[in-house]
Amino acid sequence: MKKICLSLLVISMSTAPFQSQIFPDLKAPIADKKQHLRNIHGDKVNDPYYWMIDFFKKGRDSTQVVDYLTAENSYWESMMKDTEPFREKLFQEMKARIKEKDESVPVFRKGYYYYTRTETGKQYFKYCRKKDHLSAPEEILLDVDQLAEGHAYYSASGFSISPDNSKMIYGVDDVSRRQYKLFLKDLDTGKTTDLGIKNTTGSATWANDNKTIFYTGKNPETLLTEKIFRHSLGTDPSKDVLVYEEKDKTNYIGVGKSKNEKVIMIVSSATNSSETRYINANEPNATFKVFQPRMKDVLYDITPLEDKFLITTNKDALNFKVMETPLDKTGVGNWKDFMPHRKDVLMEGISEFKNYLVFSERQNGLSQLVILDRRTNKREHLKFDEPTYTVYPSGNPEYNTDYFRFGYTSMITPSSQFEQNLQTGKRTLLKQQEILGGYNKANYVTERLFATAKDGTKIPISIVYKKGLKKDGKNPLLLYAYGSYGSSMDATFSSTRLSLLDRGFAFAIAHIRGGQEMGRQWYEDGKMMKKKNTFTDFINAGEYLVKEKYTSPKHLYAQGGSAGGLLMGAIVNMKPELWNGAIAQVPFVDVVNTMLDESIPLTTNEYDEWGNPNNKAAYDYMKSYSPYENIERKNYPNILVTTGLHDSQVQYFEPAKWVAKLRDLKTDKNVLFLKTDMKYGHGGASGRFDYLKDIALEYAFMFKLEGIDK
Repeated sequence: MKKICLSLLVISMSTAPFQSQIFPDLKAPIADKKQHLRNIHGDKVNDPYYWMIDFFKKGRDSTQVVDYLTAENSYWESMMKDTEPFREKLFQEMKARIKEKDESVPVFRKGYYYYTRTETGKQYFKYCRKKDHLSAPEEILLDVDQLAEGHAYYSASGFSISPDNSKMIYGVDDVSRRQYKLFLKDLDTGKTTDLGIKNTTGSATWANDNKTIFYTGKNPETLLTEKIFRHSLGTDPSKDVLVYEEKDKTNYIGVGKSKNEKVIMIVSSATNSSETRYINANEPNATFKVFQPRMKDVLYDITPLEDKFLITTNKDALNFKVMETPLDKTGVGNWKDFMPHRKDVLMEGISEFKNYLVFSERQNGLSQLVILDRRTNKREHLKFDEPTYTVYPSGNPEYNTDYFRFGYTSMITPSSQFEQNLQTGKRTLLKQQEILGGYNKANYVTERLFATAKDGTKIPISIVYKKGLKKDGKNPLLLYAYGSYGSSMDATFSSTRLSLLDRGFAFAIAHIRGGQEMGRQWYEDGKMMKKKNTFTDFINAGEYLVKEKYTSPKHLYAQGGSAGGLLMGAIVNMKPELWNGAIAQVPFVDVVNTMLDESIPLTTNEYDEWGNPNNKAAYDYMKSYSPYENIERKNYPNILVTTGLHDSQVQYFEPAKWVAKLRDLKTDKNVLFLKTDMKYGHGGASGRFDYLKDIALEYAFMFKLEGIDK
């Protein structure tokens, strides 16, 4: 098709009115179609919007891509213009609940108390410490507000203090592509040095000599973590030593240090297998040794202790178990059970201390903490009363201590940090998130429900709403889920969510397959050739909430981001009449084309999650659910799609193509918006308040559809 410049109307206009009783009768952008043939396995498919990849590929249509995204932005801005005052009100309302001048609970490490604090009106954190006691003078290690001046986006991460407390390494990304440069700060003189090291994950690991660091390098095109380098401070980074290179493009790699500071480890892991290499942290120039060569379908993670290694593994243990091996005999033939496999308990991790171990587990969909006294073998399960909640280790850098800190939250309990005396069992609340404006948890109700999937599986649902809600089908309800990578979406508190609940909305999380809430099998049953379970579980959860009269299709909304955005694309294709609206945040919706293109960031890492479409069976199955491939000429609900031009995880062109094709084929008069942030990437804005504007837009979108304007 002949290329037409924007001035000659690249973007033609549709004539159908949209929700004229609610939204203005404005014409929506219609993107050009250009012939592009995909031919694989004998299946020939025309992809008329393939050209939208050109900004990413730096192709000839780059300018036209930006013009199209800009036109879509202008469209939603015009359609939602009358909500601007309400969105500002929502923004200020959500911001007002946040304690602007605040301070984290100090964490003690090697003679210093480390903490972060924020100031009124400031977007970023100050990273600070005090020596020996909390009444000592404050030392500001990093003032991110100051560093971020002049940047539209600024992320500082990976803060790592040298063993002698005199230096700090940190990473900076000022583009929003998660490609970090490394900086060194001398904490004695205050001098900061750009190390000249780019394309990293943003963190570094110190050897015990206080002058050697290890860092992970990324491929600048695919963003895959491929290489581990050793750098000696004061030397030319071009001479950094490559200590490990991962040849398998399906693996992620990283480097870290054991809590007892004796071992530096390189971990290489894919979805189904992993491998660890290690050296003595006192010998940075040593050659890394393989702990145990990678094994097919076996994952393992090591925890170095004083007298042994613990190994958390799924070897002959679907839900993982803990094994042990001597320090000098690390091969699998020497592994022995330390905590045997349990069919009803998922082992998720270990927090190690000199005399204690704390196990993070999951049972019946709920997170748990179990304390083991290594000297007596006595175990204690920490108990919690709410029907649905989240608990997790938090801020425990010290190895030789009898105190363990953990975080706790639920849908009605703000984030709380506790300290448990491991000897006496005494539990102390150190800090609870303060919600300004008079929040009272007694005014809200949280429940745990179970929907029945089409195959009879019970799907947990966590729900929260304001007390007094009537189950009459008239309540607006937002249903959220993720359902991929084995990531569990636990019930947590959100102060911004109060703006929904206080206006009559209920909010629910569907703990669908593809996550790991109900154990490892829950994940296995929601990936690869069973991926459709993720989508039908979510639909069944929505149908259950309608059946129980928590809501109705007229008032039911769906939300998901990234892989959860794939979920959104699938469910509006499969069951469009169930939803009044859907919010797809940075959605992964062009599954087949992305998984066929190894030049797109992270593609090869994902083969064991979605399948490799170069295999015909995987291609056919993937094509049968990929949202972009399955758009039909039929009615769709109201849809808001968000993306970022610089997104490193899900490239902008996936949602852009999806929206363009939807707009071309859908037969309804419901609205379809594409909001592209031209400055930010996958995680959105970097400031602590900026993201509230995005939430305000999403809420205003649903409120407008519900006729709520105050």
